[in-house]
Amino acid sequence: MAQQTTLPNQYAELNRCGQKQEYEKAIRIANKILQQHPDEFSAFNCKIVSQLLIGSFDEALTALNKDKTHSGLLKFEKAYCEYRLNRTNEALNTLRSITNHDVRTKELLCQVLYRIEQYEECYNLYRDVIKNSQDDYDSERETNLAAVVASLQMWDLKEMNDPGLAESSYEICYNNACYYIGKGDLKTALEKLDKAEELLKTDTDMSEEELDEELAIIRVQRGYVLQCQNKNDLAAQLYNLVMKTKPSDVGLVAVVFNNVVTINKDQNIFDSKRKIKAATGDNLKHKTVSHQRKHININQCLVHMYSNQSEQCHQLAKKLMDQYPDLEAALLIRAAQFVRDKRIEDAVDLLQGYAKTRPKEAFRAQLIISHLYLSQGSVYQACDALKALGVQAYKPGIVSALVALYLSQEDKESASEVLINAVNWYKKNDPKSSALLTLTRANADFQLRNGHAEEAARMLEDLRKVNPGDALVLAQLISSYAHFNSAKAQEISKDLPAVSKIVQGLDVDMLEASFSSIGPKYMKKQPQKGETSPGQSGDMKSGDALMMKKKQRKKKKGKLPKNCEVGGDVDPERWLPRKERSYYRGKRKDKRKEIGKGTQGATAATQALTDSLDASKPTIVGASSEPASPKPSGSASTSSPHSTPTPTPAVQGPRQQKPVQASKKKKKAGGKGGKW
Repeated sequence: MAQQTTLPNQYAELNRCGQKQEYEKAIRIANKILQQHPDEFSAFNCKIVSQLLIGSFDEALTALNKDKTHSGLLKFEKAYCEYRLNRTNEALNTLRSITNHDVRTKELLCQVLYRIEQYEECYNLYRDVIKNSQDDYDSERETNLAAVVASLQMWDLKEMNDPGLAESSYEICYNNACYYIGKGDLKTALEKLDKAEELLKTDTDMSEEELDEELAIIRVQRGYVLQCQNKNDLAAQLYNLVMKTKPSDVGLVAVVFNNVVTINKDQNIFDSKRKIKAATGDNLKHKTVSHQRKHININQCLVHMYSNQSEQCHQLAKKLMDQYPDLEAALLIRAAQFVRDKRIEDAVDLLQGYAKTRPKEAFRAQLIISHLYLSQGSVYQACDALKALGVQAYKPGIVSALVALYLSQEDKESASEVLINAVNWYKKNDPKSSALLTLTRANADFQLRNGHAEEAARMLEDLRKVNPGDALVLAQLISSYAHFNSAKAQEISKDLPAVSKIVQGLDVDMLEASFSSIGPKYMKKQPQKGETSPGQSGDMKSGDALMMKKKQRKKKKGKLPKNCEVGGDVDPERWLPRKERSYYRGKRKDKRKEIGKGTQGATAATQALTDSLDASKPTIVGASSEPASPKPSGSASTSSPHSTPTPTPAVQGPRQQKPVQASKKKKKAGGKGGKW
């Protein structure tokens, strides 16, 4: 009897705690009830709900997993705990196990589907929820529906119609802006973003910090639109403005850093490395969508490549290729890194392996292989790579490239074969294509230039069937048949239009005045009004060709040399070079050039001493350091013609020569007190 009176009191206390929002106390009371009455579902339900309200999702999920009796009736709570703990797939499985869905389970399922990026099913489910419910949460559901429509347009690239939701809140305006970004209408997207910012600033219920957080999202999206319009400077200013507010949303910060890296490109690599590292943390998995993470990883690969981190670039690119088999960017980045490492063969092998596994998607890879072969000078291997494109190898651009490459090697037979094969392929597979006429005409011109008259005639016959009135084709056809079948050439020459028909409406005089093969100087002048033309004079016969006489140029007097007077004497040495003339005295020496040469404080005496010690300078034999007098002195003995000359002393080497000591000056007596 005591237990029956205690249980209602405990529930009453539990109810009071719920009304006062004392959820921790409510959990303690619910645990007391469950200890005494383990089968009490209401107490267990109150305990789980209280744990959800205070954010103890781990404890609530643990309690649900342990209790097998009541957890079957609380699948929504269990799915919500898994959703908040980012166990999205487990939450999806839990919600799928519910047989009868109510509004709250459908809304939670929509949230789970949106997070795992199954937008189409989420879109259909939201439309059903909005259609079959009517309460105070309709505006939130419409906002979520607008977000789903924008995601379908942006990420799944599906053409969606505008849902036509009333733009009564900044969230709907922002989502509509994302929708127009996905459609490529950037001008309308900017208008929607401006309207969203105006509506946000009029909201008085938000604090300044909350306002900055919401404005940051709109400004970052506007920066992305400006980047798409190639206005990188304005976008960078917006990104810097957002980062000054220090936003708490790590997903938003990651997007800003990634976009700044794309603006930097291959410049400011140190800043890009720091930003891209912050944008690739493990905590961003649930804050960004897969498309964003994929592009961030691609940009990280590029940063590794530009910073010469070859090994890290290869590792990340290979990881992306395994994670996204259809992602061609990772393959191209890895091939580019091989090229930077001067491993051309590895790059070619990588691209060829991709081309073999995905032949329908290997157009760009084959073009790059051809380019790599050309960079190595392997023209024929480059042509083989272009031929391996399959059906796309018959496009006019590829055919033109092949013909040009073969002609660069003077291989006219291979070039002719390429043109003939391309024409035959279009005749068989796409006879109504405009490319067939282009290739046929090019093939005919090529065959005519290279002397293949029969093949050219066959191509020209095909062109004549398509356009019988083309006189140029007919003329070329007659020229072709004239080489091997003159009878046929005469036969089809009858189809040429008459000369009178050709020249009908042609002004011969105007034609002669407009064009002249001998230049405008010698063109026939048109007679003025009242004058008679040369053809009307009696001296000229009608029908004879008019020859224009060249104007005789007046002989100009030759120019006299400079400083030469008319009738004066002409210098007979004028044909000699200037330096070989008898009156040439050379240029005046500039004595100032000698200033500053040699060591500091050098004099003539020191220079002479330096020259005497320099073995590279020749020494004059018998030369004396004393100056020679014009006449011998009286005491000196003169040498007669019969006397033997005195031998000259041998020249001493630089090591035996002693420098001349300067004479010491005698000090004056008297010391400091002496006179001057």
